[in-house]
Amino acid sequence: MQKSKSWICYRLAFYVMELRHLRYLVAVVEEGTITGAAARLHVAQPGVSAQLRQLERELGEPLLDRGPRAVALTEAGRAVLPHAYAALAAVDDARDAVAALRGLLRGRVAVGMATSLPDTVLADTISDFAVAHPRVAVTLREDTADALGSELLAGRLDLAYLGAPGELPDGLEGRVLLDARLVAAVAADDPFAGRSRIGLAELAHRPLICLPPGHGLRSAFDRACAADGVHTRVAFEAGAMSLLLRLAARGAGVAVVPEPALEAPAVRALDVPPVAVALDPEVRTRLHLVWRRGGPSGPAARALLERVLTAL
Repeated sequence: MQKSKSWICYRLAFYVMELRHLRYLVAVVEEGTITGAAARLHVAQPGVSAQLRQLERELGEPLLDRGPRAVALTEAGRAVLPHAYAALAAVDDARDAVAALRGLLRGRVAVGMATSLPDTVLADTISDFAVAHPRVAVTLREDTADALGSELLAGRLDLAYLGAPGELPDGLEGRVLLDARLVAAVAADDPFAGRSRIGLAELAHRPLICLPPGHGLRSAFDRACAADGVHTRVAFEAGAMSLLLRLAARGAGVAVVPEPALEAPAVRALDVPPVAVALDPEVRTRLHLVWRRGGPSGPAARALLERVLTAL
């Protein structure tokens, strides 16, 4: 039976559910199994199953397809899950607001960072914030720009550092931290090394070294190649910029990287660092600090955002 999202919202509002029902549902979805959720929640597995069945009875629809090795959300479950996240976040925000009135900052802040960024981007700011606010639990997740954007929109992250080739997706806002052109990084003895520019079409005949799909830099490069009708061959993919440049310095291929990456201490310390050559036409990428439109909901996340923006 097809059920609209408005019907699900009505049933959620009509029934008085215990918060643990929603916490168990979220835990099962994130862990993938009831066994994993029980271990995470430090609850016996039958207790988790019983609470989920009670929630399904209250809503009148099954929320999970229970397979032999994993569970999956039903259509009703997919409709309920965002509201479960929102309800749990609202309760946490209420507790944090009361703590803030007492002058005691507490709560949780979830921060995301693209895997291609150096750890120095966030280390100082997060460590200083954690020391200043010991009652705030700060978590950090590394992933691709696409995945981090989805986590922000779903409310599972408060802030994220990520690359994006153009405008941010609807529902997100932020500040541009870096606007840089992409370059081809090659070994010092590579035939391209003495050139001032390389046409994108010329890269079609060379093995390329790039970030994996889903990163903002890769999206910018792929779009530029598609616009020029260029078909490239990516031979090496890695999330660490230093590894891409080390491979290029050893002659494994042509690395496509933002120009400032070649100034990193780890790259400059190489015996023979790679050489940067401009791309023609020029391709640019941006590094953003991003949050949900309207700003983070919790006082702890807002305090961290204010600290980061002040540092910038």
